[in-house]
Amino acid sequence: MSGNWNSGLPFLPGYAFYDVTKSAFHRPQTLDYKNGYALPRRPTAGIGQDPLFSEQLILQEISKLSSETPAITYGSFDQNVVEDFIPAHVALDKKVLRYYAYFQENILFSPEEEWRARPVVIYYYLEDDSMCIIEPVVENSGMPQGKRIKRQRLPKNARGEHYQWKDLNIGMDLEVYGVKYHITQCDVFTKEFMESEGIVLNDPEPMPCVSRGKNPRPSYTTPSEFDNKQQFLTMDRKVLRFFALWDDADSLFGETRPVTIQYYLVDDTVEIREIHKPNSGRDPFPILMRRQKLPKKIKPELETFPRCVLEVTTAEVDEYHSPKDFQAGQRITLLGRHFLLCDCDDFTKEYYQKNHPDVKMDPSEVPKNTDLLQEKKKEVPPYNGFGSLEDSLQNCYSLIPEPPKKNVLKMLENDHKVLRYSARLDSQNPGDEGRRFILSYFLSNDMISIYEKPGRNSGIIGGQFLEKTRIPKPGSTLDNPEFYSPADFAIGATVEVFSRRFVLTDADHYVLTYLESNTSQIPCQTLDSLRQKLGVGTTNNQPADQNGDDVGEPSS
Repeated sequence: MSGNWNSGLPFLPGYAFYDVTKSAFHRPQTLDYKNGYALPRRPTAGIGQDPLFSEQLILQEISKLSSETPAITYGSFDQNVVEDFIPAHVALDKKVLRYYAYFQENILFSPEEEWRARPVVIYYYLEDDSMCIIEPVVENSGMPQGKRIKRQRLPKNARGEHYQWKDLNIGMDLEVYGVKYHITQCDVFTKEFMESEGIVLNDPEPMPCVSRGKNPRPSYTTPSEFDNKQQFLTMDRKVLRFFALWDDADSLFGETRPVTIQYYLVDDTVEIREIHKPNSGRDPFPILMRRQKLPKKIKPELETFPRCVLEVTTAEVDEYHSPKDFQAGQRITLLGRHFLLCDCDDFTKEYYQKNHPDVKMDPSEVPKNTDLLQEKKKEVPPYNGFGSLEDSLQNCYSLIPEPPKKNVLKMLENDHKVLRYSARLDSQNPGDEGRRFILSYFLSNDMISIYEKPGRNSGIIGGQFLEKTRIPKPGSTLDNPEFYSPADFAIGATVEVFSRRFVLTDADHYVLTYLESNTSQIPCQTLDSLRQKLGVGTTNNQPADQNGDDVGEPSS
């Protein structure tokens, strides 16, 4: 057949044919690159002069596959024979081969070892044939560890080939970027996968020691009685913490201060920190003694050594403080200062139970006679009468007084709500007989104002008698005053306002409506006096006259 064997046939079922032997279904390219320039691809023989003709044929074949029926051309066939096509990136997703290997690192200028074996883990991702090499992180190793080679396809040789899963096996050397990784073993999934593909893995090999020397040179180091390296590896970041009291009462301005004593097991050093409270007035330097080794005994021949210089060395010290010297509930002297070990944390208790069971840990309570726990109660000076009590009290709390906090919710709920009462002045002066006042109680801030009604030919000018203020009850103290409230304003009650007596004679209807809505806070006597005065019955919700007599049901 020529290249245009179906160019003249209509695109109808039964008239379109495609090559069943075709195996490449990639998207065709229409451009070629020559000398760095993109040029249109030359048409192939028998297709025509259009460079996109091959791509059009592919699109036509795709449309034919969706429209034509195979049964018309080839007859019926069994559907069970055709298997579903699963791409490799779906079938092999999250399937990774894991090998354990090591590489040798040469050690220069070391008399103890010539090379060191460093273990690594090799991951092979079957999805895209990429690999990564990771070295497990060992704590306090002193070497940079972690990811050595990020995930990528690793080159196999200079011809541009890459490593495949078929190239990996136990006992082989994997050379990547000039480093040889010797594979020793693999996990169970890797072994099962390789066996399913017909590849038999070699027997696993043991992992060599961390370091090895062919001809170790003789060492003349004097053996130490204590292994400092073992102490560093096992005791790093392990600290014994004690809660203590520093007894400095013997000094001129001495006192008892709380401190924490921390004993570092990694190098047997001690550090003492003060516990500062807010606004204590002390310098913000909590370290009372820097971290150092504390000598316990000085050699007898050096007893006259001046200890105040704090520059003693191992040549002068016979013994240093150890964890056995710190016992909860006991006293200890460190650098001439006396400390009472009151308690310790849970880790310290577990450490002593495991390593020093003979040391008794008996936590003791902090003495009650210390100034630490006896916080002196702040004494508020007496009120001098200037300004309100709340404003004057703010001067005792801070150097820069702030305005007292107000009940904003109460102010919003009771805004513009005023209880008004009529009152007369109770005075022995005959000239005050006919004076009438209006007493207003503001519910938003519990203040009272008094207004005097002007009287004709009385000779007294009416107007504002008392501006808005809070009025304390008679007999209350200045430090803890008790102010008037709506429960105290009954008809006929006497209200004393700054040595003046006012007798309540009447009230408006809003006062009774508001007090009846808050009957739990208002006495019954106050409500009964208002009902009698305003003509509302006290029983069975029947109205009453001014004298308190029931007048029955209102007429229709």
